[in-house]
Amino acid sequence: MIRSLFARLTGEPRRGQALFDVAVTEARRPQWFLQGEVPDTLNGRFAVLATITALIMVRLERDGPAGEQTSVALTERLVESLDTEIREMGVGDPTLGKQVRKLVGAVSARVDRWRALLQTDADWTDEIRRSMYLDEPANPNAVTYSESELRRMWRQFNDASIDRLSDGRLG
Repeated sequence: MIRSLFARLTGEPRRGQALFDVAVTEARRPQWFLQGEVPDTLNGRFAVLATITALIMVRLERDGPAGEQTSVALTERLVESLDTEIREMGVGDPTLGKQVRKLVGAVSARVDRWRALLQTDADWTDEIRRSMYLDEPANPNAVTYSESELRRMWRQFNDASIDRLSDGRLG
């Protein structure tokens, strides 16, 4: 009975993994930290992953129920990954849930901001500084590099069908 109550969330445990792998692979590219000068710290690495994940989620919204299901699956994989990473850092069970919720909330806030930005033709610079550099001072050339890469990725996400995205294939 419990399994049927939560089938949507746990019925396909690997659902969303291919798309999550795309986000993680992209977020691990050294160029974000070299040319983009995003701080190579836990916060900096999370900022890159959270920003990329947010862009994917905004893209998925245009596909209605199929996009929503894919977004839920992506979120599930993100939560699993955060849970594992935080445990490996030694954070115990009493505070684990709070930490994961805080990080997922940070992704959700990015989704809201990127959604609003992408519905207009506004400049991306301020949101990139906020999302990627956490409002810290950043070299303008580094921000330009990050913007160029995020725009490239956004085009790839936009050009890919929901099926290709779900399978972790771009272009």
